[in-house]
Amino acid sequence: MKPCVIALSVGLSLAPMQTLLAQESLSGAIQNGDVDLSFRYRSEFVDQQGIDEDALANTLKTRFAYQSGAYQGLKLALEVDNVTAIGGETYNSTVNGHIQRPVVADPTGTEVNLATLSWQRDGMNLSLGRHRINHGDQRFVGGVGWRQNEQTFDGYRAQYNAANTLKLDYSYIYNINRIFGDDSANGNLKGDFHLLHGHYQLAEGHQLTGFGYWLDFDQAHALSTQTLGLSYQGKLAGLTLKASYATQQDNGDNSKDYSADYKMLEVSTILAGVNLKAGMENLGADNDGAFITPLATLHKFQGFADKFLNTPPEGIQDLYLGLGSSLSDIKLNLTWHQYDSDRGSIDYGDEWNLSAGYKLNAKVSLLVKYANYQADEFATDTDKLWLMVSAKL
Repeated sequence: MKPCVIALSVGLSLAPMQTLLAQESLSGAIQNGDVDLSFRYRSEFVDQQGIDEDALANTLKTRFAYQSGAYQGLKLALEVDNVTAIGGETYNSTVNGHIQRPVVADPTGTEVNLATLSWQRDGMNLSLGRHRINHGDQRFVGGVGWRQNEQTFDGYRAQYNAANTLKLDYSYIYNINRIFGDDSANGNLKGDFHLLHGHYQLAEGHQLTGFGYWLDFDQAHALSTQTLGLSYQGKLAGLTLKASYATQQDNGDNSKDYSADYKMLEVSTILAGVNLKAGMENLGADNDGAFITPLATLHKFQGFADKFLNTPPEGIQDLYLGLGSSLSDIKLNLTWHQYDSDRGSIDYGDEWNLSAGYKLNAKVSLLVKYANYQADEFATDTDKLWLMVSAKL
């Protein structure tokens, strides 16, 4: 073999080793990290009865994200978000003082959204810093990713994954960075929060999840609760079943002495290419309190109009029917909700939700959403419309 060919062969054989050595060094882990830049522009219109002026929020979220390579199992993740209002703030962001208009909780500003140092080995992942935590469908703990300023959690987290059969997730959190931003008096909630979530694969197509949340707030004592529950998801005879049950009581310095239950049941199936679903979700109440989920991604539940971000004192029962399909690569979803109280016989109102999503390509997507809430004995009639473009470089 000629010398140049030998040198080339040796060089090619050493290249992967050199790359590996670079990645195993601290500087190599930093230099070989991934950098992402993404944008999300959204126009949100709100017409709410009882408020003379409408809201129109045109906002742009710009996110810079960095994920380092691994160094002896260690990784660093960082995200910085900026939210800018385009064309002025003709909406109540909760901090801009425009109280004559409906609320669109997208305040402007720049914040560190994520900053974690993690160590991973043999299915174990330990991390500290500012986290994104989404448990299951986010009914109890989530990042509220729909809003431009995401909810994140400061503290420590331990996750264990055993061959995708058993997953355990425990977090100790001492501060919650809420969607309202640092300029708001409600922007941070401090306290002692223990979040436990376990997922077990019973069999193929059958999953069981257990969870426990012990929340003790330093100031917002009415939110201090203990919640324990189980949920199941499985497929049977062409049907997809979801069921969940949880019980909640006061905790910490909560002045209320109450006990309330949570129940959810949903059945869905696909017929002729159309996904049909029917479900019931109930947040119960007793004489002294109602079931609450203060850390949830609430926009995903009980309607896009966000009329039930706080559980009414008499609790709430949400009966809903939905269908979803695709039309020329446009994903369509239509859902109807009927809201009633858990205690008493209060007809809160009903709501229609419509969404249409389309992916232009792998990096750009479009979304249109509409919500129409018709009040009966709770809140007021409200229409909301969203137009959104998401892009990733």
